[in-house]
Amino acid sequence: MLSFEGETHGEIVRKVRRWLASLDGDESETLSPVEAVERASELTKDALTVIAHAAPGPVARSEVMKGLTRMGYEATDSTKRAVVAGLDAMADATEGSVLKRIQKARNSVLYEMNTAVARQFLRSLR
Repeated sequence: MLSFEGETHGEIVRKVRRWLASLDGDESETLSPVEAVERASELTKDALTVIAHAAPGPVARSEVMKGLTRMGYEATDSTKRAVVAGLDAMADATEGSVLKRIQKARNSVLYEMNTAVARQFLRSLR
């Protein structure tokens, strides 16, 4: 049986889409900065849930644990909103040029790494 948990409908939809993409082998897509922040947020919430469920029964059911978990979720959501707002503001202020330069630099580094690996491979064949 497969199930998805989430605080909101949108969170569950994202998890289902990510799962479906993993079946198609599409998970290797490049993430936008906002998508990366959203995934990190989901991962943090999942970790909070795992920690809460790992606690012994009486502790897991206690109001303290429920409150701490809820506070963790709220802090994660607040941080996500602030980071996304900051990314949006930066993109608006620079018309996306900063993020484009970062992506170009990333692509350049990946190309250089791939080139270095290919050269090393060719050397090993000689």
